[in-house]
Amino acid sequence: MSSNDEGAIQEAMRTVTPEYFGRPDREMNTIGWGVFLGLVVLLLPMLPFMIIVWVIARLTGHTERRMRA
Repeated sequence: MSSNDEGAIQEAMRTVTPEYFGRPDREMNTIGWGVFLGLVVLLLPMLPFMIIVWVIARLTGHTERRMRA
């Protein structure tokens, strides 16, 4: 690219709107933490049962994938 092409690209990127720097999104952080804590409250009591099912599946060999040609 020549220097004239680079100058043309920079001129095309000019805008009349002020630059946006962003802001902290506390509302979405609060919603995200609420969803996370809700899932923890729902899934934590199920954790012992999920571990039991996983152990039984491992002992009986249901987790192995068998490739048949």
